[in-house]
Amino acid sequence: MAELTEDQGTGAYDAALLRRLLHYLRPYRWQAVLALLCLMASAGLALVNPLLTQRALDVAVPQRDFGMLRTLALIALGTLVLEFVLEYAQALVTTYIGQRVMRDLRLEIFEHLQRLSIPYFDRNPVGRLMTRVTSDVETLNELFSSGVVTVFGDLFTLAAIMVLMLVADWRLALVAFSVIPFVYLLARVFRRRVRDAFRDIRLLLARLNSYLQEHLSGMRVVQLFAREPASAREFGHINEEHLQAHLRSVTIYALFFPAIEILTAIALALVLWYGGLRTLGGTLTIGVLAAFIQLTRRFFQPLQDLSEKFNLLQSAMASSERIFRLLNEPVTIAETMTPRALPEPVRGEVRFESVWFRYGDSGPWVLSDVSFTARPGETVALVGHTGAGKTTIISLLLRFYEPTRGRITVDGVDIRELSFHDLRGLVGYVQQDLFLFSGDILHNLALDAPRTEAEIRLAAERVGADRFVRRLPDGYRHVLGERGRSLSVGERQLLSFARALALDPRILILDEATSSVDAEAEALIQQAVAELMTGRTSLVVAHRLSTILHADEILVLHHGEIRERGTHRALLEADGLYARLHRLQFGTEPARRTA
Repeated sequence: MAELTEDQGTGAYDAALLRRLLHYLRPYRWQAVLALLCLMASAGLALVNPLLTQRALDVAVPQRDFGMLRTLALIALGTLVLEFVLEYAQALVTTYIGQRVMRDLRLEIFEHLQRLSIPYFDRNPVGRLMTRVTSDVETLNELFSSGVVTVFGDLFTLAAIMVLMLVADWRLALVAFSVIPFVYLLARVFRRRVRDAFRDIRLLLARLNSYLQEHLSGMRVVQLFAREPASAREFGHINEEHLQAHLRSVTIYALFFPAIEILTAIALALVLWYGGLRTLGGTLTIGVLAAFIQLTRRFFQPLQDLSEKFNLLQSAMASSERIFRLLNEPVTIAETMTPRALPEPVRGEVRFESVWFRYGDSGPWVLSDVSFTARPGETVALVGHTGAGKTTIISLLLRFYEPTRGRITVDGVDIRELSFHDLRGLVGYVQQDLFLFSGDILHNLALDAPRTEAEIRLAAERVGADRFVRRLPDGYRHVLGERGRSLSVGERQLLSFARALALDPRILILDEATSSVDAEAEALIQQAVAELMTGRTSLVVAHRLSTILHADEILVLHHGEIRERGTHRALLEADGLYARLHRLQFGTEPARRTA
C-alpha cells in the first residue's frame, strides 16, 4: 500500500473524507443530537452574563438598586452552575460517541484485513498496518470525542454572539468584526502547512512501527550478527525524521495561536477606542460597552476553539486518508456469492488443469502449464530446487493466489466456485514451522474447530506430541508465549501434525513436515503419517527425498514446469533431474542400488 506523498488536501477531497467520517455517527445520531442540544443550551447561557453586566451597570448601579444587584448575581451564579451541568453532560455523551465509533471502525478495519488476499500482506509491513488500527484510529477518536459535535456548538455560539452584538449596536459590532478577514487568511495559511506536517508525522510513525516490529521479531538475528549498533543508527535516523516532523507542527502552532491572540487584542482595542469615544460623546452607555467587551472576548474564544478543532480536523484528515485507503483496498481473491456444494460423499480428488501463474501482469511465469491429478488414497510428491514452484502450487490450491490461466478442481468442482470455509475445511496443512497463537496448547490444536478435548488429546498421542505436552507445567492447558517461542522447532512441528490430525481432513498437505524433528520423533511421525494418509489425498512438498520413496507419483519441477513425473524407481531409471537430485543428496553411490 503506497503512502500518500502528494498534496491531496483540496477542499472537495476534505469534504468527501469528512462526509465519510460522519457516516460512522449515523448509529449514534440521537446521542449526537443530545450532545448538540447541550452545547447549544450552554452557548445560549454564555450570553446571559454580558446582558446581566449591561443591566447592572446601566440600571441597578445608577439607581442604587441593591435588590436588583442581588438578583442579577444569583442569576449569574445559577447560570454558571447550569453551564457546568450541561458541559459535563455534553462531555459524557461525546466521549460515549467517540469510543463506540472507534470500536466500530477498528472492527471494520480488522474484518477487512482478514478478507484481503495474501499478496496484500506480502507487500505491506505488519507495523504499518498496526499503525492504521491503533494510532490513526486513536486520532479519529479525538475527532469524534471532542471535535465534530463541539464544532457545531462553537459555530452556534459564534452566530448567537454575532446576532446579539449586531442587535445591541451594529456599528460597534462591525468594528469588532473588522479583524475576521485576517483570521480567515491566517487559518488558510495554517491549514495548508499543518496538513503537510501531519501527513509527514503519520507516514514516519508508520515507518517507526514497521521497523520496530520487524527488528523485535528478528532480535535473534540482530544479536547473532552483532547488528545492534547499525540497527540503533537506522532506528535513530527514522526517529530523528519523526521528531523533525513533530517540531515542524509545533513551530506552526507556536506562530498561529499567538497570532490569534494578537488579533483578539486588536479587536478589543478597537472596541475600547471606538466605544470609549461614543461613551464620552453620550451615544453609548457604559453597560453596553462593558457587555461588548465581554462579548468580544467570548466571540474570539470559539474562534480559538475552532482553530484547535481545525488542528484536530487536519490530523484526522491525515489519518483518515490512510484508513480509507486501506478500507478501499480491493479484495483481489473474492469469495463467490453463490458457492457450490461438493458432491457427497466428499472424496478430495485434486486436479490441476493447465495452470499458469505469475505475480502481477507482466512478471516472469512462476508456473507454466502445470497439470496433474491427486486421487484419494494417493500420495503426490513435489520436488525441485528452491523457487521451482512447489509452494506456489500449494498456495494456489488454498486460494491464497489465483491462477493466471487454467483451473484447479476438487471432486470436479472449480475451487473458485467453493466457499473459503468449504475449501479450506477440506485441507490439513502441516507446515515446516507451525504458527502458534497466544493461548494454551488445547486452543492452538483446535482453533475453534468442533472437536472435543478427548479427540484432540488422541490426535496428539497418535503423532507423539503427547510425550512432551505432558511434561509441561499445565499439560494441554499450558499457555504459550508469542508464537510459541518457548517450544523447540521440533515440538512445534509435532503440534502441527496433531492439529492436522484433529481436523480429520480429506486433503493432506505436508510441507517438508519432518525436517526439524529428531530420528525418534520422525519414526513416530512417519507411522502416524501413514495412518493419516490412508484414504486421503496427500500432497507432499519434499526437499529430503528419503521422505517420498513410497509416493504414488513424484512431480519434478524445474523453473515452474513439470519436467519429470513417475515413481521413485522409474525416475531413477530415467536418470534425469530426479536422479541428479538423488545423487546430490545421497552421494555418488549408484542411485538404483539405493532404491
